[in-house]
Amino acid sequence: MAAALAVVFAIAAVLAHSAVSAVVAATDDETSTAARNFTIASPPSPTTTGPVTYVFGDSMSDVGNNNYFPMSLAKSNYPWYGIDYPNREATGRFTNGKTIGDYMAEKFGVPPPPPFLSLRMTGKDVLGGVNFASGGAGILNETGIYFVQYLSFDEQISSFEIVKKAMIAKIGKEAAEAAVNAALFQIGLGSNDYINNFLQPFMADGTTYTHDQFIRLLITTLDRQLKRLYGLGARKVAFNGLAPLGCIPSQRVRSTDGKCLSNVNDYALQFNAAAKKLLDGLNAKLPGAQMGLAGCYSVVMELIQHPDKNGFTTAHTSCCNVDTEVGGLCLPNTRPCSDRSAFVFWDAYHTSDAANKVIADRLWADMMSAGQGGASAPPRVGASSPAAAPSPSPSEDY
Repeated sequence: MAAALAVVFAIAAVLAHSAVSAVVAATDDETSTAARNFTIASPPSPTTTGPVTYVFGDSMSDVGNNNYFPMSLAKSNYPWYGIDYPNREATGRFTNGKTIGDYMAEKFGVPPPPPFLSLRMTGKDVLGGVNFASGGAGILNETGIYFVQYLSFDEQISSFEIVKKAMIAKIGKEAAEAAVNAALFQIGLGSNDYINNFLQPFMADGTTYTHDQFIRLLITTLDRQLKRLYGLGARKVAFNGLAPLGCIPSQRVRSTDGKCLSNVNDYALQFNAAAKKLLDGLNAKLPGAQMGLAGCYSVVMELIQHPDKNGFTTAHTSCCNVDTEVGGLCLPNTRPCSDRSAFVFWDAYHTSDAANKVIADRLWADMMSAGQGGASAPPRVGASSPAAAPSPSPSEDY
């Protein structure tokens, strides 16, 4: 389940409270000793400021970055998106309401981090959390190229580097470093590397690599990217494992019997196992690293296999009935289902607002059951311009 994410959230909640207090003090007085002397606070109460969070990811986490790209083909800033968001506003979130991250932020009592491209990069807006996620992004730089404009993971990391430089200019190097060390880095990537890359016949990776080689390519690239984030100060990282991709509507319609594609689900499980091994290895090698895999696979599969137990009626198709449409999005000319809360999937790729709430509730429950104990131990669970990832050797261990 999501035990790793629970532990990382708990760690971040404790440490970030001290860091946030020091950052505010440093903003008022850059020479303040509070900006230099950080102590571990007691476990936060429900009224305590939650962790500063930096979000990296794809359309499951995008809260509007792609709105700022005039040529992007990965956008959702139009009806019917946002129909269940406050004021029925289409913000650029790829769902009918809130994302999982939005609901988690509510539980911490903090606003969801704003999109990076909306920041003015002046004042205190660089001292809080930031969302760098961009629809279409993947671990590999070639993933999503046919969306024209988007932020790849490497570009998202470069964007974080810009934010950190602005933090240093605002509060000084020591305070900025301490704040970043205490923050939670939430990363959700990999789905597009399969759905919009490896599984697409017109993309080279699917014909160039076997699946074992492709996983090695992904893990080799992710290893470099996580080390780069570590070098920029990231210590507490929650990496979201892949969901059962073979069960999303856009994949399910490819099967002959309407069931989930077992081979695609197997790909996701194999990637998750390789990602966990990578994270465990980084924890052992990098001082202070606390990186965990948030195993969302079983959580989402539970909603798909037993929708009725979770308040849903439909998990095999999308609310907008766009499973076979090019793009698979709920365009203005589509007709959403009458009861949006009854569907696990909003469009052919993304979970609904109702499903996102259930998933967030599960993550929060796991965090509460994990408690605040053992926060000092690493979590345990079952380049400014993008550079081309090295091709892996078939015999390379991952």
